[in-house]
Amino acid sequence: MDLDLSTLDAYLDEAGVDGYLVDADGEDATQRYLSGFDAPDPYVTLYVREGAGEGSADASGGTTHLLVSALEYGRAAKEARADTVERGSAYDAQSLVDEYGPHEGSDRAVAAFCRAHGVESVAMPERAPLGPADGLREQGLDVTVDRDETVERVRAIKTEAEIDHIREAQKANEKAMARAEELLREATVDDGVLHHDGEVLTSERVRTAIEIELLHNGCALDETIVACGADAADPHDRGSGPLRTDEPIIVDIFPRSKETGYFADMTRTFCVGEPTDVAHDWYDLTFEAQEAALDAIEAGVSGSEVHGAVCDVYEVAGEPTLRDDDATETGFIHTTGHGVGLDIHEYPRLSTAENELEAGMVVTVEPGLYDPDVGGVRIEDLVVVREDGVENLTDYPKEFVIEI
Repeated sequence: MDLDLSTLDAYLDEAGVDGYLVDADGEDATQRYLSGFDAPDPYVTLYVREGAGEGSADASGGTTHLLVSALEYGRAAKEARADTVERGSAYDAQSLVDEYGPHEGSDRAVAAFCRAHGVESVAMPERAPLGPADGLREQGLDVTVDRDETVERVRAIKTEAEIDHIREAQKANEKAMARAEELLREATVDDGVLHHDGEVLTSERVRTAIEIELLHNGCALDETIVACGADAADPHDRGSGPLRTDEPIIVDIFPRSKETGYFADMTRTFCVGEPTDVAHDWYDLTFEAQEAALDAIEAGVSGSEVHGAVCDVYEVAGEPTLRDDDATETGFIHTTGHGVGLDIHEYPRLSTAENELEAGMVVTVEPGLYDPDVGGVRIEDLVVVREDGVENLTDYPKEFVIEI
């Protein structure tokens, strides 16, 4: 997958540094993005900006270099998106550790690695580990903190290959959502509580079924939301215990592809039986708010305009929003959406912040309303920003009521 790192080159040039260094494992999205490699233990990726580094593989263009353990060397040499892959032994890492201890010895090896590629100054991500950053400074390298989160901004604009990865993850997500809905539709009722195969149907049982379905389709997740009634009034409450009739049930699934590392995200709200009039009105209003947001999205529009379109719908209907009252604890109490990619929450934001949307960004659109006396309602689709609108990656029905 070819990356356009011209924005990173421009940042490094303006900052007056030779390269960008990441010291993290493959779970770090910036690490995986720049290296094209995934490993469970930390390794070093050095991106040398265009025109910098006489010792780089190609001084006329940006190049990427990896420093990995002997354990990961063979796999990294085959899989990484890098110009060079080297082991610590190339810089006498073990001898340095034996002489100077594990921290200073490692710092000396990484500093030698940087200098071998013509680099005397680097930028590191804002959340880079402090120890390695200070260690490189002690070895005479100039280290700048990238507070602009430049690589996250670069990552926000997806290639078509990345969009395909997210599209495939969302297809798996839809199968998991279908499995959750199937359990709800097959449920029987005993005294207002849902049962399935003779046992109480709980949030935990539905989450387990979701996880199993995702594993069958090459995805996994750490947590998901199946929240009923008052639990659903907290947007991030995972939900617990028996699921009941006549109350909204929010199912929010955000899996990650085990192969590509890209996330998907989708939410649907169901009610088995008869929702209250308020809950039914909320669902219709939230559907209208989402449609307004989808209509507002296109390249060049600010994320704040999209968020504003949702707030307008809710506020006209008399529902509280954080835009109108930043202390409200009910109503629309979160932002409209966020970027999705190698992280589940990344740039841009559909919020009051001014984020100009660009073609190729992938964002969620997830308005919702919440009150412990009613429960919660949220509808979420995952879309690609295009020059003249959106491409919706979500192909799943929006049906609130499941009749019994």
